[in-house]
Amino acid sequence: MEKNKLNNLKLMAISLLVGLVSGLVVGAFRWLIGLLQSYWLYSFRLVHSNHGYWILIILGLLLTGLIAGYLVKNEPHAGGSGIPEVELQLQGKLQLNWWNILWRKFIGGILAIGSGLFLGREGPSIQLGAAVGQGISSKCSKTNQRVLLAAGAASGLSAAFGAPLGGTMFVLEEVFHNFSPRVWLNSLTAALAANFLVSNLFGQHPVLAIPYNHSFSVNLYWHLLVLGVLLGIIGRIYQCGLLNGKKIYAKIPLPRWLHGLIPLGMLIPIAYFVPQVIGGGNQLILNWHGFTTIEILFLVFLLRISFSIISYDSGLPGGIFLPILTMGALLGALYGMIMVKLGLLPRVLIVNLVIFSMAGLFSAIVRSPFTAILLITEMVGSLLHLMPLAVLALVAYLVNDLLGGKPIYESLADRMEHSNIADYADNVDQLTVSIFENSKLADKEIKDVAWPSKTLVRLIHRGAHDIIPTGKTKLLAGDLVVLEIDSNARGCIYDQIKDMQK
Repeated sequence: MEKNKLNNLKLMAISLLVGLVSGLVVGAFRWLIGLLQSYWLYSFRLVHSNHGYWILIILGLLLTGLIAGYLVKNEPHAGGSGIPEVELQLQGKLQLNWWNILWRKFIGGILAIGSGLFLGREGPSIQLGAAVGQGISSKCSKTNQRVLLAAGAASGLSAAFGAPLGGTMFVLEEVFHNFSPRVWLNSLTAALAANFLVSNLFGQHPVLAIPYNHSFSVNLYWHLLVLGVLLGIIGRIYQCGLLNGKKIYAKIPLPRWLHGLIPLGMLIPIAYFVPQVIGGGNQLILNWHGFTTIEILFLVFLLRISFSIISYDSGLPGGIFLPILTMGALLGALYGMIMVKLGLLPRVLIVNLVIFSMAGLFSAIVRSPFTAILLITEMVGSLLHLMPLAVLALVAYLVNDLLGGKPIYESLADRMEHSNIADYADNVDQLTVSIFENSKLADKEIKDVAWPSKTLVRLIHRGAHDIIPTGKTKLLAGDLVVLEIDSNARGCIYDQIKDMQK
């Protein structure tokens, strides 16, 4: 027992190191993206007075597309958000060279996101953190490698958003799909370390410090139901668009690695005429009240949702995390302004809907309601209005579910898995699975379960106790079951156990 405690402390110390290094990497990533975006905005302001700058802008964006595309061409998994890759790595279905991912994602992400495309830094930050965790854990056991990879992913999101709790919850709820104490404890340690470092670099103010002091009274909760239905439907449309956008790109007679030139070319008129809407959307969320009419706000939303899909499906490094929150904020503002015009909502409550809708749309598209609630609470920096925020997140989630929506990152990972046969690790490995409430495995004795081939039940974590099982040991909801497996079949066994519980 003392040895286990010592090993746990050692793992936590390594997680702390992962968090600090991830914070340093993602902090530099954030800073350089902001610097590059400021340069592009300045360049587009200059072109209004001196048209000679057009040549420099066109050449600059062309070079951006060529460099970022070439980086992805030689390492396809450095493109996109990176979250599907991290999911597959944690499931044992994908093996990546962490250094190749780290430097290519870092440079390619700065170029693509910093250009002003509608891409977010959060997904790439998660993959950067995961790469750091993978690199630092290279000499650890395979089980600890996955724990540290998850810790790196959590620290990446924490550093990107200044949200250690949201970062930890996202990894547990959406990426790792496991609430193992070893995972959440080390993920939280790394996330707190990353947030500490980044806070000292960028300050301790919330990323989306939107003041809202008026309570959303219960008699107005019907707005949350109506808005939740709208967000669920829009979320499903966005999911379909994102998953099918690559089919359109495939019909364009250009090599895949050059597809990024298309959104970069489309960015030029957008940045020239409406520079305030470019980028991931952080400033747009903070300055949503700058759009004074419903018609303009609606057009901005249409631009954001369509160009977000075009930007992401081009394959350039960049995520959809912040773009989703931006679209949610715009929808909340749009709905609020319409209701105010109809005399059904006080104007001071529009800002409430802006904040609630960010959580609602994120919950609908990503299908991670707990993460949505925690993340928006941390980003805004207020715990005052959790109830309406949670209600809207739940309604949007349920509507999207009824429409057949699936978690977007899981859907992207499934497509990646089917199109790219992964390399697997080798030798004996361990897999920890949770026995969920209403699982078909709950209340069954171990001997009565048709376990996958080459699978041995080694240990059961039940509350604060560890149980060495026998064939007659009954599985209970809430148990964490440690399986010894053939590492070559880890991904297949993971899927089989998941199906067995349904």
